[in-house]
Amino acid sequence: MSSPVPTTRPDTDGPVHRHRTPAYVAAAVLLLAPFVALLWVSSYAKDEPRLWGFPFFYWYQFLWVLLASVLTYAAYRLVRGTERTRARLTDRSER
Repeated sequence: MSSPVPTTRPDTDGPVHRHRTPAYVAAAVLLLAPFVALLWVSSYAKDEPRLWGFPFFYWYQFLWVLLASVLTYAAYRLVRGTERTRARLTDRSER
């Protein structure tokens, strides 16, 4: 049985994966929240309370459509900001 060989980039000596910062963890939590909320069906499979005549089951799911888009945008901004900072630091160190 052979031992796993870490994959490296040709231009560096380090591994391919990047160091995960707290921003990546926060982005993962933001993206995971809608999945957990909507996969736990027993928490919202009910008729009451109604909102403008709509059962809770329907308006709760629709609310998560809006929330998921906001959370996805927030996760995108977190990761994008981290990538920009990393690129800026890399550019400075190469000078």
